[in-house]
Amino acid sequence: MRRSVILAAVAVMSLSALGCMAGMGAPSAPMLPADYAAALADPVRPADDRARDEARRTAETLAFAQVRPGQKVADMIIGGGYFTRVFAASVGPEGRVTAWQPAEFIAFQASYGDSLTAVDALANVDGIRSPIATPDFPAGLDLVFTAQNYHDLHLSIAPPDTASRVNTAVFQALKPGGLYVVIDHHAVAGSPLTSATSVHRIDIEAVKREVLAAGFVLDAESDILANAADPLTANVFDGSIRGRTSQFMLRFRKPG
Repeated sequence: MRRSVILAAVAVMSLSALGCMAGMGAPSAPMLPADYAAALADPVRPADDRARDEARRTAETLAFAQVRPGQKVADMIIGGGYFTRVFAASVGPEGRVTAWQPAEFIAFQASYGDSLTAVDALANVDGIRSPIATPDFPAGLDLVFTAQNYHDLHLSIAPPDTASRVNTAVFQALKPGGLYVVIDHHAVAGSPLTSATSVHRIDIEAVKREVLAAGFVLDAESDILANAADPLTANVFDGSIRGRTSQFMLRFRKPG
């Protein structure tokens, strides 16, 4: 009799635990490139953006970054706002996108300020500007993303400790388990950080060292944007390679 009672109690406890697990939800299924078809077709994205999607492997990039509806995302150094607009479409009305443009960029080229103003007008986007070494990200982010601009943290106009300060700010802004995705132009292995200014490239291993030093773990990397025909030595704006540079894609995770 006592054994039956104990077994019954164990069964109830097991069912209760399973119920709690069900309430918590199973791990979300990985997002696939096809899941972003509606976001890529969203009218918030102009025709010029959509024309660049194939070359930039945008659907695959969004899947790699695990972008989902309802997320809080920061687009770090937005340039012309290409990824800001696709994030706005991807996270939807329940999500939020922070678009950061360094003040130095806006001072250098007025169009960068115009791009920030344009994306700030979107319903679920907050445009922010600040000095390049002191980004003002909100707390509780699911994702911080930067494409083709991490090397800018090492430009000659930036304070020497800019990369360290920015990576720390990203780490602090992300929720535990949050992701930090970095895409940039490959430099020759072992290249000095001055390559950021001379050719606008950076060594992938330098990026890994800097981001890991901020407390992140490397979660994944992808070579979908690699181009074996790129000699890795030309300035990325050189007509011989512009738009076809070899790029790396890294996904870091904040532990927790």
